[in-house]
Amino acid sequence: MARTPRETQEPEAFAFELLRDVGNRVAESYGLVFTLPDDLREIYMKFGIDLARGNGDGTWRLPVPARFVIDRQGIVRAVDADPDYTRRPEPIETVKTLERLRRS
Repeated sequence: MARTPRETQEPEAFAFELLRDVGNRVAESYGLVFTLPDDLREIYMKFGIDLARGNGDGTWRLPVPARFVIDRQGIVRAVDADPDYTRRPEPIETVKTLERLRRS
């Protein structure tokens, strides 16, 4: 599987678990995957981005940008998902949620 430069670097240790969703399997189970239309595929290729190769599974699929906070019991305590990739939640809101969970 091709990796982006960011993915080839070893991450520093986190105090929490992160999910790396190879093949978008988890995102798909939540209904958070879409396939790029042909016109966007052409644009990606013009920029040298071969998403099908990068995904490693031949698909032109991407996850909807989403952030979940799940507690130790597996209960989803916060979620933010928006198909408009330009709209992202402020990280401070996620930090506040994590701090509330830590105190409870």
